[in-house]
Amino acid sequence: MTPADILAAVPFAAHLDIVLEEAAPERTVGTLDWSAKLCTVGDVLHGGALMTLADTVGAVCAFLNLPPGAATSTVESKTNFFRAVRGGTVRATARPLHIGSSFVVVQTEVHDADGRPVGQTTQTQAVLGPRRN
Repeated sequence: MTPADILAAVPFAAHLDIVLEEAAPERTVGTLDWSAKLCTVGDVLHGGALMTLADTVGAVCAFLNLPPGAATSTVESKTNFFRAVRGGTVRATARPLHIGSSFVVVQTEVHDADGRPVGQTTQTQAVLGPRRN
């Protein structure tokens, strides 16, 4: 699967024009361009857009660490914001902190176009077995 194939499975992320640059179990990277349509007061990129970027990149990282046939769903997510984004492209880099049989915990760091930290998200993803009818 290519990063574009994986992102195609997440229509909301595609709607926001999130780009998945790298997709590997040990590191997943995605970007989001500043856009006026994604802003709040003062032309600041909305925190929800930043969280969507972090959640998407983190979920892909978790997915890539699942056993064959398993699925995943976010059960907890916490974000700290450090600075506003008023332009450029933000980059999210996700790495697994814990890969277990029941949960995968991923930490995603978000940086602005100048490489300054914008935020950090830690999320817990449940490992879901195949659905039974």
